[in-house]
Amino acid sequence: MAENTVAELKEKLAQAREVIAHLIDKAAFNGAEAHRALDYFGGDGFEKGFLPWPRQEDEGLRPDELNATNDD
Repeated sequence: MAENTVAELKEKLAQAREVIAHLIDKAAFNGAEAHRALDYFGGDGFEKGFLPWPRQEDEGLRPDELNATNDD
């Protein structure tokens, strides 16, 4: 890869991170998956298994998994 192409790709990733941060802020979505995306796109590493996003198991229990026997 040409040096300017690498620099442009790094800049594009930085732009993507800023867009994601803005969308998260506007949507009031501040869960673990939001932070996982920001960390990933803000770092230099590549994670082949990053997708699927969001991962439901990282956000906690879904409503159908909650124990409703203690509800009053």
